[in-house]
Formats: sequence, structure tokens, C-alpha cells
Amino acid sequence: MSGFRCFRCGAEQGADFGGYVCPACGGNLEVRYAWPQGAPAGWWRDESRRDVFRYRALLPVSKLELASPLRVGLTPLYEAPRLGAAAGLRKLYLKDDGQNPSASFKDRAGAVALVRAREIGAQVLCGASTGNAGSSMACLAASVGMPCAIFVPEKAPAAKIAQLLVFGAKVLAVKGTYDDAFDLCMQVCAERGWFNRNTGHNPFTREGKKTAAFEIFEQLGKIPDWVAVPTGDGNIIAGIWKGFRDLKEAGIADKTPKMLCAQSEDSRAISAAVWALQKTGNRSPDWKTVAIAPVAATTVADSISVDIPRDGLAAVRAVIESGGAAVAVPDAAILAAIPEIARGAGVFAEPAASCAWAGLKQAAQQGLVKPDETVVCMCTGNGLKDVASARKVAGDPLPVENTVAAAMAATESLA
Repeated sequence: MSGFRCFRCGAEQGADFGGYVCPACGGNLEVRYAWPQGAPAGWWRDESRRDVFRYRALLPVSKLELASPLRVGLTPLYEAPRLGAAAGLRKLYLKDDGQNPSASFKDRAGAVALVRAREIGAQVLCGASTGNAGSSMACLAASVGMPCAIFVPEKAPAAKIAQLLVFGAKVLAVKGTYDDAFDLCMQVCAERGWFNRNTGHNPFTREGKKTAAFEIFEQLGKIPDWVAVPTGDGNIIAGIWKGFRDLKEAGIADKTPKMLCAQSEDSRAISAAVWALQKTGNRSPDWKTVAIAPVAATTVADSISVDIPRDGLAAVRAVIESGGAAVAVPDAAILAAIPEIARGAGVFAEPAASCAWAGLKQAAQQGLVKPDETVVCMCTGNGLKDVASARKVAGDPLPVENTVAAAMAATESLA
């Protein structure tokens, strides 16, 4: 790690910088590295590890004895030919991050943030969340016995609140939206001096999320043509894009994929900003002048329901700089995608995760993604996190009398 660079104004800070955001303009920071020259093949991975710290050489933490004992990362990458066929895609893969300890992609961010917090001597972990980031941080904090406080909007899904409480976090259900919870959390962290894990605001969350790119490259054996990512705050797509950029900058890979930003029509602040820039045809705009207009998000996909994207600029840059695209789909398509993924590939996704497949189908229909291109679709959270949404589209059980004859008749179509 050599320091930090601002996404908005480009100002750089040294590796000893102790703040969270750019002191010059208040923009979000990205971690920068001085990559080794002439290193032996395979230097970037530790074959002895089966978690995100397999890529310790590409991460900004070193004291891995401070890491959670839980296995985070190295989630499966499944080939999904039947699911892909539904959209005319012949080379589709699903990255199932619902198999992380808290059943969410957010564990990647939490794993790295936890080590960073303990390295600098933090006493309390704190963050705002619609549910997944908070339950992830609570889970990882519990695994090492650290106190944790999480701010959530009062209408966060019950299953996610249950996770937070079970792991022992101090949960504050804020009367208002996620954005209200985020702002309140920021103020309390500043007052108490707690380690602020908030998405985008803390550059180390992006470093954890970038490990998905390393795994995709290693598991696939190449860089895919596209990576489809469900997007709300923008931190996941920005993090995965940074991972692919790091692979190229370090000389490990020779190209990067195009990033597909998938959002709900009811929470599309980042997509709208992408579309506006793409109309200009400029892939290298003056990022200091790029504005992302807030929306009034109402999507059923709570994990990506965001009025003000906290890592929005980094996400827009990921799409534009990669030559990718942004799509926004209706909530009905997001819900319909849950059983489609489950029945087509055997993976149970929550609404935010299924948005990636719904968006990818739309992108394929529009000709943005070609049939023979290799595509990885990110499944960022397990469907058990929002069973109520799944029940809306899963159908109902068939009532039968308690007789063999009734059961035989009811199952005739399966014979």
C-alpha cells in the first residue's frame, strides 16, 4: 500500500493518512499500491489460504492474526447453461456469495475492515446498513469479541434484524430511510471516535470487495467479458472493478472486463448518471464536475434501495472506464428473477442479488451483451434473508388429503 487517491479531484495522500475521505474536496478515496517488479509467477496468491486473505499480497493489511477465524470468500463460481439459455447467453457463470458466513457478499468488506480496525487499535466497530453490511459486521465482530453498533432504517427486513441481534450488535433502528441512518451513524462515529465501516466512506471496504475479482480470474482461468453487479450504494461494483484494475496494473492479467450496473427502476441514481455521460460519448470526463442526482428509492430490493449513492462516483467511473453499461429493471422483474435463478441454476438469491440476473437479461435483450460473450453474474446475498419477497413469486404448496391415492394423483405429472 502506497497511499490514497481521491476519486473526484485526484488528490493523493500518503499511506499514513488517518482520515476516511479526501481532505481537499471531501470525495471518497481509493487505496493505491506500489506493485512489485519482476516477481515470480503466483506471487499474488497464498496457496495455503482458503479465504480472501489468499490474496494478502494485494490487500492493505498485514496482521492476519487479527483476522476473523471465519472463512470469508472463495465462494463457488457455477457454470449456468440452462439459466443462460433463457437469455440467449451461452457462457454464463454465477458467483454465489450467499455462501459467506453471514450469507452476504458484504463479508468481504467486513473481513478487511475488521483487520484494519484492529491494526489501528479501534475499540468499537460501527456502521449504517439496510441489513446485510450490518449483519456482516456484527457476525465478524462477534467472532473476535469486538463491540459493534449498527444503525438501520426502521423498516429493514426482519431476518436481517434478527441476524444483527443474534450476533450481539447494538442495533439502532432509525426512524427514517437508510440515508437517514447513514447520516446519523456518521455523526455518532465522529463524536465517539468509533471505527466507521460505512460503505464508500471507508476506503477499506472497497479493498475487501475487490477480492471477488481475484477469485473470478483464478476460478475462470481468464478475465470474463462482462461482470453483472446489483448496484445500490455503488461500493460493490466499484470494488470489483478496482480488483480487475489492480490485476492489470500489477501485471497479473492483461485486460479488464466490462462492468454491467444493474439497478431497480425505483433506485436508479447511478444508472441515470451513467446514461447522461454515455450520451456525451466522453469516457474521460472531468470527474470533479460529474453530479449524481439523488432519487426517492422505493424498491423491494432493500439492499440496493438508496436515495443518495454513497460510493456513486466510483461506481459511475467503473461503468464508464470499463466500457460497460447500466440498466434499470422493474421490481416485478427482480422478484421474477428469484425463482428463475433457483430453478435454472439451484441458487437462492435475495431480491438485491436477483436484480443482477434481471438486469443481465435486459442487457442481453437490448444487444448490449452478446450471446457468445463470457459473463459472470454476481449473486450477492442468500434468499433466506428476505423470505417474504420470495414467497410472493414462489407459488403455493398443493393441499392434499392424507391418502396414498390423493398423493399419487397430485404427483401424476412428475411420473
